[in-house]
Amino acid sequence: MQIQFNTDSYIEGRDELARWVENSVAAFLGRFGERVTRVEAHLSDINAHKIGQDDIRCLLEARPAGLKPVAVSHRADSVEQAVNGAAEKLKRALDSTFSRLENR
Repeated sequence: MQIQFNTDSYIEGRDELARWVENSVAAFLGRFGERVTRVEAHLSDINAHKIGQDDIRCLLEARPAGLKPVAVSHRADSVEQAVNGAAEKLKRALDSTFSRLENR
């Protein structure tokens, strides 16, 4: 599974943050193995430089092999919460997608 990491201009896309996001997403989705070819992670600060609640947004888009992309997003107060929340949602969405395919 390939994981691509992107940020907007308000979040520093340091190598350390990119590695942490890749490791976190891989930990949540690792069990899907070869069934998911790529995951794109997009982090953005909704309110730019202003302080506010739930202003960090993580959008995750998974590319299951041979299927349409599955996308989810989560907003939170911190990057860690946003990434973990989105990864949990994506895990549930992929579970549902693959379960429906197996039940056919």
